[in-house]
Amino acid sequence: MSLVELIAQADERGLTVSGLACLDRCVPLLGGDDEAVRPLWASLAEDAAPGDWAERLEQTRVRLDATADGARDCVAEARRMLATAPAERSGAGLREWADACSLGALRIHRLLDGAVAGDAGLADACREGPADGLSPLLAAELRRQTAVLELMSAHGPAGLRGALEVSTEGRRVLRAAVSRRSRRDG
Repeated sequence: MSLVELIAQADERGLTVSGLACLDRCVPLLGGDDEAVRPLWASLAEDAAPGDWAERLEQTRVRLDATADGARDCVAEARRMLATAPAERSGAGLREWADACSLGALRIHRLLDGAVAGDAGLADACREGPADGLSPLLAAELRRQTAVLELMSAHGPAGLRGALEVSTEGRRVLRAAVSRRSRRDG
């Protein structure tokens, strides 16, 4: 099943986890540490009241906005993920956010992999079909997004721990890619 189909079939919890996992993997671009979005994950694990999500989201925005710097395309994309996160974990806005986070994270990975201007649609196209010819960084992000949605679909709330583990691994990979690019562009 394609990533687009998985997003279309996901329930509200799956969509929230999908969007949050994409954002979590991109936190290093915003200057955040491994704990930056942990309160949001905890809100999902505790199945807290809806207002709790909104409060923790606002705290996360303030925390990451204070540490964010730079105006590169990757940073702007990660900021957009955080800024557009819905305060309410339901409705069409949640599906739009999860979908936008998916695209944003793929674009970030494509850019960090040294993409050229002519392959701008690659991040969009790889979500709908075979991942043939993708760079290792982009292919790995596509696999992570798929894994998170599959975990949530197959295991419901019990899939949350696995989704967090997938996201944590992805954050480490992205942090290494950012470091490599910084050394290269130096």
